[in-house]
Amino acid sequence: MTAATLKTQADALFLRKRLTAFALPLVILAYLGYIFVSFDIPGLAERANLENGKTLIRDSYSYKTHVTMDNRTHQVVYAVEGERKGTYPAGQHPDWVTENGAETVVDLSHGNSVRFSAGIIQFSGGDGYELTARPDNKGVNASFPSGDLPAWINASKNRVVVTLPDARLTITRNRSEVFRYAFGWELFFFTLDSPYHGMAFTDLISHAFSGEAGAIFSDFWGNAMWRHADVAWAMFETVLMAFLGTFGAALVALPLAFLAARNFTPLLTLRFAARRLFDFFRGVDALIWTIVLARAFGPGPLTGALAILITDTGSFGKMFSEALENVDGKQIEGVQSTGAKPLQRYRFGVIPQVTPVFLSQVLYFLESNTRSATIIGAITGGGIGLLLTQAIITQKDWEEVSYYIVLIIGMVMLMDWISGILRQKLIKG
Repeated sequence: MTAATLKTQADALFLRKRLTAFALPLVILAYLGYIFVSFDIPGLAERANLENGKTLIRDSYSYKTHVTMDNRTHQVVYAVEGERKGTYPAGQHPDWVTENGAETVVDLSHGNSVRFSAGIIQFSGGDGYELTARPDNKGVNASFPSGDLPAWINASKNRVVVTLPDARLTITRNRSEVFRYAFGWELFFFTLDSPYHGMAFTDLISHAFSGEAGAIFSDFWGNAMWRHADVAWAMFETVLMAFLGTFGAALVALPLAFLAARNFTPLLTLRFAARRLFDFFRGVDALIWTIVLARAFGPGPLTGALAILITDTGSFGKMFSEALENVDGKQIEGVQSTGAKPLQRYRFGVIPQVTPVFLSQVLYFLESNTRSATIIGAITGGGIGLLLTQAIITQKDWEEVSYYIVLIIGMVMLMDWISGILRQKLIKG
């Protein structure tokens, strides 16, 4: 081959590499441009509502106390989050509410206030803005100062909404409602009807040592708003689904893995069938198995555990069979030389070699399935996933959603910690 030929081939090679170096970024840019258009990124930016996002975030770490007046009977009710279970007893109200006979004055901070009286609702802003409404069957009949309405007021014939940084006033024909934000998760320990509500921690300790420990725990555990007993049981169901599904799959997959391993099953047909069975099990996502099994067996934690078991049987079968194919044959031969039978050769020559790998994989899947069981529980009607889904779908205030999310994260961290301890004890000895 001449020097000229080599030079021509080298030039062609360099040219091809330069074209590839330029073409690859162009292909990536073209793909990103396609995503920008097909996913309607500009439209997504236009449809985004940051105010709704701010509201959800604020609801996750605070609560609202509602002051509601029936415009027909003029009765005023005070309730945390507007729930009947959080209603203040008769004669009690928040300290930022003042009752003057037939008048109720609600302080909304920053100089803003609302005055409820018979048939009249008055809003007074810190900047001197005044609003008066006289609701009846024809509408809210609101009177505003002259000029354009401020951006924080939305008004129509039958509805007026005043939105403030930490509060909101809504007036309709049938009722007028004010809510005010406050930091924290109110009534988390005791509801308003509990004698221990609002009691200082030192006083609680004193009552507990005076023989009321059982009553205190009962009021906390049976909290009608936060449902601690139901939440604890839901957490147990979630962990139980993950545990039964993971270890059940390991027990089923272990003997089947020998059928899929090349060095233990010389018969190609049997090995092929075992491998395709594993592909089928893990090829269908656990959520799909959950839906199928829920139709067959009905909802419940056991259905979720079976869905995890089926999916993980396929995953474990593949991983276990690959581990078995890499065992050291000399150890098996050493056990065989002692006159051991085939089952004994597997027990003492194979299992000790693959046990660390098996345990490591099983414990990792147990951690992962703890998270998966949350989503599966939302479909099968069990576990903490069901409570989380209910809190989201029913548009309940998001402090409960954040509470469940914190519990889920804590549960996963706990499982990770326990898994690490087991891995150290069982694998490293």
